[in-house]
Amino acid sequence: MPKHRRRFTPQQKAAVVREHLIDRVPVSDLCDKHSIQPTVFYRWQKTMFENLPALFERKKESASNGLMRENQALKAKLAEKDEVIGEIMSDFIAVKKTIGGR
Repeated sequence: MPKHRRRFTPQQKAAVVREHLIDRVPVSDLCDKHSIQPTVFYRWQKTMFENLPALFERKKESASNGLMRENQALKAKLAEKDEVIGEIMSDFIAVKKTIGGR
């Protein structure tokens, strides 16, 4: 009968690595507690350290997201102004026709 692999969520993996780094729990105790191999733990830790720079890049992304939101707001405001101008022009043309102008 084949063994079924257990799947850990990213939150679970982070909790295990955090337990080692912050609470200073030895790797051997963690591996016994969670029934994982030490190589699995060290792979999770390596992945975490490799992806740490992405945490600091998010600040740049949020600035671009802010610019994108501002751009969308300005486009919406411009579209609203175009609608108002269109209504005023149609009213102006209707009044001009009733007066008899061209």
